[in-house]
Amino acid sequence: MKNKVFWCKNCLNMSTRPRIEFNQLGWCNSCQWMEEKNKLDWSERQRELKEILEIHRDTNGGFDCIVPVSGGKDGSYVAYKLKNDFGMNILTVTVTPALSLKLGDQNLRNFIDSGFNHLQISPDPEAMRILNKVGFIEKGFPYYGWLISIQAAVVRTAVNLRIPLIFYGEDGEVEYGGSTESKNTPMYDVEYMRRIYLEGGYNKVLDSSGLSHSQLYFFRFPDKHELKDKGIKITHWSYFENWDSYRNYLVAKEHCGLKENDKNNSGTFTNFSQNDQALYSLHTYIMYLKFGFGRATQDAGIEIRRGALSRSQAVNLVRVYDGHYPEEFIETYLEYYQMSMVEFDAVLDKWANKNLFSKKNGRWEAQFEVQ
Repeated sequence: MKNKVFWCKNCLNMSTRPRIEFNQLGWCNSCQWMEEKNKLDWSERQRELKEILEIHRDTNGGFDCIVPVSGGKDGSYVAYKLKNDFGMNILTVTVTPALSLKLGDQNLRNFIDSGFNHLQISPDPEAMRILNKVGFIEKGFPYYGWLISIQAAVVRTAVNLRIPLIFYGEDGEVEYGGSTESKNTPMYDVEYMRRIYLEGGYNKVLDSSGLSHSQLYFFRFPDKHELKDKGIKITHWSYFENWDSYRNYLVAKEHCGLKENDKNNSGTFTNFSQNDQALYSLHTYIMYLKFGFGRATQDAGIEIRRGALSRSQAVNLVRVYDGHYPEEFIETYLEYYQMSMVEFDAVLDKWANKNLFSKKNGRWEAQFEVQ
């Protein structure tokens, strides 16, 4: 595989990325979508949005829709737009992550205080820990339990409160390089969540956890009959508007109290996103070991596609920042997972791509250079 690895000719998306495709020019599907978006008639999608919103307005004064938020830039932006530009009565929902960071906690508080109805769901912490540990070991996904809950618990809340419309932020597959099956379809369903966002591991992780049905309440999706009966609709804001995460950041900073880190975040050159939990740094490190690209590559691609960074500048940044070993959190991880350093390293070794990395002095080193 090492000899066949290549990078997008426009951004730095790597050929190892799951579900990615390239055209004859060597451009990844994310960059192809970037060009397609520039020619898209967004007014038609805005008309579609307004129709959907009108259908779901609650004339009795109840909530019109749910927006999942963390206090970060993207959910804050979507919530702000729906409330202030479209007059929707929204309920914002947060699923508490494990190992939350002080900055993330403050940003969530600032967001709520900027004027939003908010519901915080805190699933059984021990159930979350066990599912995160199983996901770490079996899927190479350190916060897999939380990833399940930010979808299952939100959908469950929509069913329970009879709020049939849910707005997530961007469709990450379409925007960043992955499956493009949903790029022309506004709505998606729970099966798409399981297959794409949970990478087909939902049942395996839940079954392996040994947790009771009651402990798994916020980690189980309602059945299809419930979903159909309540008419639950799930969509991405990025379908209706040209997605720009930096614009989202500026709006959230101005109107929702978002604060950035006082230094660049672990493993990248930016400081204004993914500041809510410590496990994200481990997630991007394992992503690097699995596929050869990390947090800096992702951020660089976004900056290139919005015209703020040249590809050559991005290459230099990625070479400096990608693959950061999250030394600052290791003791926290060991305590949280209740693992020894030997056990923890064994999981990293299990998921490291031996075609891309070799281990020297206890650390995995890349056998490639970003081009």
